[in-house]
Amino acid sequence: MRGQGRLDSFGSILTGVAHRLGLESKLFEARLRRHWPDIVGGPIAAHTRPDQIRFKKLCVFVHNSVWLQQLTFLKPVLLEKVNTMAGQTLVTEIVLRIGEFSSDHTVISPPSALESVPSQPSPQLVQEVTLHAQGIQDQDLREHLITLMAQSLSQPEPSPRPSRPAP
Repeated sequence: MRGQGRLDSFGSILTGVAHRLGLESKLFEARLRRHWPDIVGGPIAAHTRPDQIRFKKLCVFVHNSVWLQQLTFLKPVLLEKVNTMAGQTLVTEIVLRIGEFSSDHTVISPPSALESVPSQPSPQLVQEVTLHAQGIQDQDLREHLITLMAQSLSQPEPSPRPSRPAP
């Protein structure tokens, strides 16, 4: 016998919250960083790093002008691969910039606005998450889920994990 409320998957709840709060592109940025070598391949990933999406433009840092020139010709292919991964058109343009990479291949760039996001969830975020979790009947489970989702959505994105080039 089913309870009064419908039990949604955690993923569908987070997707709904991200959509309502306009965080889809930020969540996609994190996924893009994690899967960058799978999207563009090992040789390109060793010399590039995706940075951020602003106004549907993906900024990608490259090691040097040679890679910038080569990737200029590959923009349409990369754009198609990125949007295929997104499942929708989240990126309409790729902007290539020369950037410095540390020894572990992470991009050294100025702090983004996302890094200034406080770690405490805002009352609006808690309220939004509470609305999504109201169908969960178990009060303890619902409260833990609300706390977990609010904290997760209020944390800045982690730095991209470095990928090790194949020997």
